[in-house]
Amino acid sequence: MPPVPPGFDPDPIRQFEKWYARAVRSGLKVPNAMTLATATRDGAPSARVVLFQGISSSALLFFTNYRSRKAAAIGENPRAALVFYWPRLERQVLVEGIVRKTTRRESDRYYRSRPRGNRLGAWASPQSAEIPDRACLEARFEALRRRYSGREISRPPFWGGFRLVPRRIEFWQGRPYRLHDRHCYTKNGRGWAVTRLAP
Repeated sequence: MPPVPPGFDPDPIRQFEKWYARAVRSGLKVPNAMTLATATRDGAPSARVVLFQGISSSALLFFTNYRSRKAAAIGENPRAALVFYWPRLERQVLVEGIVRKTTRRESDRYYRSRPRGNRLGAWASPQSAEIPDRACLEARFEALRRRYSGREISRPPFWGGFRLVPRRIEFWQGRPYRLHDRHCYTKNGRGWAVTRLAP
């Protein structure tokens, strides 16, 4: 097995945290934007951009409506992939693994940290369901704003978090002549095997 590349951490989660911190410092507008790819039980793929919300127990967190299309796919097939792309740094990270729901406590904690308007939006939007027009969405939001005026907004029971537990993490660094560096960590028992891939 090839040794860990110079400057890389043997633990890919710590390596990811280093690259992510660098992306944040670089001034990118939304460094936590990531593409989430899922597939249904019969293998039909879909992808969308969601926001990375941190690491807990070596799993990457994101939050959404549990009635959404992505949540339905995860319910059928809990395997998924995440892609971070930071063009200013010529870096990309691909994370593949198993997805599970966060605990209610984790979901509550994150929900309470969101801006008040975003908390209302979680109630107002029947995510992925067909709606007749934007006006109905805005009307739902306004009704909720009046209902919760001066009151705490509880987390909707259909809204919460997911944790992706990595089984494979690939770090891509752009290089001249398209001779890019690709270092792949694959879960191997309790540890990680590291290999270099051709670009």
